Amino acid sequence: MAFRSGRHFLQIPGPTNVPDRVLRAIDYPTMDHRGPKFGHMGLEIIEGLKYVFQTQQPVVIYPASGTGAWEAALVNCFSPGDKVLMVETGHFASLWQKMAASSPAGGTDRDRLASRRRSGGGGSKAERRQGARHQSGVRGAQ
Repeated sequence: MAFRSGRHFLQIPGPTNVPDRVLRAIDYPTMDHRGPKFGHMGLEIIEGLKYVFQTQQPVVIYPASGTGAWEAALVNCFSPGDKVLMVETGHFASLWQKMAASSPAGGTDRDRLASRRRSGGGGSKAERRQGARHQSGVRGAQ
């Protein structure tokens, strides 16, 4: 006798019922991401995003993971040698600090402000520290 697990559930942040229309859509063949149909659809989506973001300016989609977005923020917002206050409030903040140390931007002069994990970084503390040390910016992540 074969085991039947029952109806499929999406487990994050769930469990959440997966609607039948979604299950049916998953069964469609995938579109070739290098083909003309995909390119046309991509241009339509980018144009539609202007409405979503209420802008007439070009919308850029950044094709990377969250870590890629971190790297882009480091490289595009700070220059080698910039003094940056990093508020460490959790695991991701400590990972971001490590990334800043080895950033292609040449690395920043990091000043770490430790705080309790899973709590805010303490705005007034960060303000005092930033003003006293003439930082170029403040970074933080939970």
